[in-house]
Amino acid sequence: MAGFSRFFIPWSTWGALRDQLGSVRGVYMGRDKVLRRDDFGASAQRVLLIHGFFQTRNLWDVMEDRLRFDGYSVMSFNLGGLLSRYNTHPVDHSARFIAEKIERLVAMHGFEDLHIIGHSKGGLIARKYVQEYGGQRRVRSVITLGTPHHGTPTAAIAVGLMGFGLLNSSARDLLPRSRLVRDLGRDRFPEHIPLTSIFSKQDLVCPYWCSTLRPRGTSRMHNVAVTGIGHSQLAWDAGVYRHVRTALEEA
Repeated sequence: MAGFSRFFIPWSTWGALRDQLGSVRGVYMGRDKVLRRDDFGASAQRVLLIHGFFQTRNLWDVMEDRLRFDGYSVMSFNLGGLLSRYNTHPVDHSARFIAEKIERLVAMHGFEDLHIIGHSKGGLIARKYVQEYGGQRRVRSVITLGTPHHGTPTAAIAVGLMGFGLLNSSARDLLPRSRLVRDLGRDRFPEHIPLTSIFSKQDLVCPYWCSTLRPRGTSRMHNVAVTGIGHSQLAWDAGVYRHVRTALEEA
């Protein structure tokens, strides 16, 4: 029996992989669970959820339910990419898409501002939108979960996954010292918008030192460190959500 069990991965290992990378069936293979909604003007508080590299917006299933229960209007977009559903487009492409999409929704529904929560690469997309595509006029706060503000060495795996540049993607954007990372660091984040980075000491995809913000001057940057949480788990953990709610309320 002991020899037989060597061919199987323990359930605890499957759980750890799910916490770091997300559920294969729920996030990657499942159909789009997000329903089309047109209630963005119904609440005084709106939240845009932006998912990360090679993931789908199904990652936000739990977070969206919690936010709606607490009275927020919630939106998320299919950002396209590989197979028209995995978020692999360059960060600049996605930030431009979001800027145009938001302005169309503003014209249709009459709201003026929103909060953004970005997971992993989604936080970089949020920053690009705010810093370079007019988001500073619309965004009340940005909260990032496991976002590589300084790039992450594990992005080298994504570069290989994308054919070492044969496929146009955001993989190189996520590397330490990438042009994107350097540009975002040089262009100061608007001081009137709170930027909160929530990260885990046990995140293996984006180590915590890659997510730690370095405030300058009078910026409203904040770091929140949690423990025992995997990379994708940041999007559904109840303790992390309490930090998210606090950041939204303080904004």
